Amino acid sequence: QVQLVESGGDLVQPGGSLRLSCTASGRFLSINSMAWYRQAPGKQRELVAIISSGGFTSYADSVKGRFTISRDNAKNTGYLEMNSLKPEDTAVYYCNAAVRVSDYIRNFWGQGTQVTVSS
Repeated sequence: QVQLVESGGDLVQPGGSLRLSCTASGRFLSINSMAWYRQAPGKQRELVAIISSGGFTSYADSVKGRFTISRDNAKNTGYLEMNSLKPEDTAVYYCNAAVRVSDYIRNFWGQGTQVTVSS
């Protein structure tokens, strides 16, 4: 079984910064892509950013230039650096990873971490 544990969510003022972390543990061979999604109240879950095993990244238009996704493969950990936060960034942020378990790849989700941007 693979577990993803997120941390770093908090209450922050507009214009502030936060760094989210997501660490994978359990029995697996490798992690392919890692991604961050978010879900605001009353809205659908949306992709925020994704990073491939080779380090290629892609971002939602709403966060380009403000958020940076990265990963430390040695630590099985992904990060989301969030700067210039806006109230509309308020949401539960979820980590997702495509993990190679034996001879197949399976998607796993973290439990979510709350980010609130408010003065």
